[in-house]
Parts: sequence; C-alpha cells; structure tokens
Amino acid sequence: MSRIGKKPIAVPAGVDVKLDGNKITVKGAKGELSYVFNSDITVAVEGSEIIVTRPDDEKEHRALHGLTRTLIANMITGVSEGYSKTLEINGVGYRAQKQGKNLVMNLGFSHQVIVPEIDGIAIEVPGPNQVIISGADKQLVGQFAADIRKKRPPEPYKGKGIKYAGEYIRRKEGKAAKGAKK
Repeated sequence: MSRIGKKPIAVPAGVDVKLDGNKITVKGAKGELSYVFNSDITVAVEGSEIIVTRPDDEKEHRALHGLTRTLIANMITGVSEGYSKTLEINGVGYRAQKQGKNLVMNLGFSHQVIVPEIDGIAIEVPGPNQVIISGADKQLVGQFAADIRKKRPPEPYKGKGIKYAGEYIRRKEGKAAKGAKK
C-alpha cells in the first residue's frame, strides 16, 4: 500500500467538501478549488475525513493513489491556510513596487517590467526588494512566482536578480582568478 495514499485527510472546521462523481470541490475561507480525479480512484468522505483508495496494485493505480491524495490534501490546506512564496530582488537599482493591481519592477533593463495580478493570486510588496505571492492554489502560486523569477534569474557572479527567499546561489569566480592560478 502507498504510505502517502493510505493516510486519511483530516478536514478542518470551516471547510466544505462536496463529492460529485469523480469531481471534488473544496470551499473554505481563502476560496474554492475543484479537481477532477481519475475514475479508477475512489474518494469517500467519512465524517471529517477523506479516504482515497485504489482498485488494485497496478503500477498506474499506485501512482495515481498517492497523487490524488496529495492534491486533495493541498486543496484543503490552500482553502484553509493558503500558500505563499517570497521573492527577493538583489542588485543595484533593482526594486519592485505595487501600482494598482500591477507589480512594477526595475530590473536593470531600459524599461520597467510590469506583471499584472491574476485571479486567485495576491501580490504584496512589503519592501522595495521583497515580493510576496500568495493564494489558495499551490500550483498557481508556485507557477506565478516562477514566472516572475524568470524575468531576471540570479546570475552566478554577483548574485544579481530575482531569487526565492532562502535559495542558495552558487557563485563563480571571475576572470581574475584564472590568471592567478599559474
């Protein structure tokens, strides 16, 4: 049995779970999410727990078992607590600010980089070098943060660019180090 798939998912108070065939809808304080799972997998709501089971030990069913359970658990966490990613902007003159519903960043280009806020995502700028992306959908928050990071990824020589908070950037030595080795 899958170690992850066989764990029941606890549904906290204030979260509504609806099961309609092979579609599950979760509604909570942070929003509403739905997911259509594979018809071979069985999902049952028993009291304040959700149980995910599979028909047999076929390789595809084993893979879908843990995946389905994890996606449903992420939905429940998302609508009750939410997810967030913090980005840090490093570099001289690099900064971000919020103008209306847009994130406006100066990243060393001849123009400003403008990223509009999308549905299900909230952008906060607590400081000129920090951006916080938050929302209920874990996948959407991660993808939006990755898209912003892609505007100016950190470079290995001085570390300038946009990076995740806590991300380690491997540094390289410059040209001067090559001649000094002889």
